[in-house]
Amino acid sequence: MKRALLALTLAAALPLSASAAEGISYNYVEAGYSKLDAKNSYADADGWAIGGSYAFLPNFHVFGDYTKQETDSIRFNSFTVPSTDLDTWRVGVGYNHELSKRVDLVTRIAYEQHKFDNRMFGDDKLKGGSVEAGVRGSLAPNWEGYAFAGYQDYDKHYDGKFYGRIGTQVKFNQSWGITADAKFIDGGEKEFFIGPRFSF
Repeated sequence: MKRALLALTLAAALPLSASAAEGISYNYVEAGYSKLDAKNSYADADGWAIGGSYAFLPNFHVFGDYTKQETDSIRFNSFTVPSTDLDTWRVGVGYNHELSKRVDLVTRIAYEQHKFDNRMFGDDKLKGGSVEAGVRGSLAPNWEGYAFAGYQDYDKHYDGKFYGRIGTQVKFNQSWGITADAKFIDGGEKEFFIGPRFSF
């Protein structure tokens, strides 16, 4: 994690003269369907999510999101574990640097919190953060995509994990589009999102 933070610091020291690549907006709000494929950590879950980003300088933006999901109940032999509510929120800051007319280098750091609420076992929280870096580009006038590599770490007994994240947006016009995101975490866990985005 220290190396990732150092990389972000170095990226932030780059010149501030450039702004976002052509066709890329860091001002948006979005909402949609969210799904967690938990692999071996806990039960799969799905629900809804909202998020957004705002560029407060030509090369810097703040971002955040909130996800509310619920697991299915799980039966173990003679008893059933009731469903668990999963609430996750994240807030952070990002830096974008234009690599070419259509491609940005993007680095981001975020604080995250996950809350688990189960009627049988009570509630619990994980607090931590993530760092990620990658590219975001305009693939066509109405189509953009991105790819990131990142690292996340939380308190308690959670071991830090690397992840990869890819996403795309198909634009209907300058303001509206449909976006999709997939996150693949070391160990087999996956997170997915799809929904409309309003850019401004």
